[in-house]
Amino acid sequence: ADRREVVCNESIEIAKFLCTLADDGALDLWPPEHRQEIDRWYGVIYPSVNNGVYRCGFAQSQAAYDAAAAELFDALDMLEGHLSGSRYLCAGAGVTLADVCLFTTLIRFDLVYNPLFRCSRRKLVEYPSLHAYMREIYQLPAAAETCDMAAIADGYFGTLFPLNPGGILPVVPASCSREALMKPHGREALPSAAAAAADGRQLGAAASIVG
Repeated sequence: ADRREVVCNESIEIAKFLCTLADDGALDLWPPEHRQEIDRWYGVIYPSVNNGVYRCGFAQSQAAYDAAAAELFDALDMLEGHLSGSRYLCAGAGVTLADVCLFTTLIRFDLVYNPLFRCSRRKLVEYPSLHAYMREIYQLPAAAETCDMAAIADGYFGTLFPLNPGGILPVVPASCSREALMKPHGREALPSAAAAAADGRQLGAAASIVG
């Protein structure tokens, strides 16, 4: 029989759907009691940060670039302030889908977006709370294995011809090395209802969809 199916290619909706399929006892990145707050954070993160770096990198005018850069760094400043007093984005929650969405941009920031996309006002390493937060998520069990920095660099510098016509791959910054990313993050004392005992494999699967 013929079947009519609705297919969704919106990454955040796919990630939410997959979260509903998690086995009992598995990390729930989209818990019902925090969904409204997760969606609120995503409404800030996606346009200003996730998409904001691309708006900087592919701006077609000075005015468009200036507006995108201002919005991006205003958002990063706000997130720095929030995460200086909260372990994760959502109050009273552990790692959620909102954190995964933010992490996918933060892990690439100093390696790719700062030099290649002209997100150059500040490096992520200059944001103490954001950088420590990014390292904490990177250090979750099995999460680091989903972040191949050399492959990330090749995927951007090697293929985005308009931004890097020579295809030259830069040296990975010291702050982006595995050794640097595994340094203690010191965020254990910050308020959070759940300890960082997340399964990084599930987090990595979600990151591969929304990143």
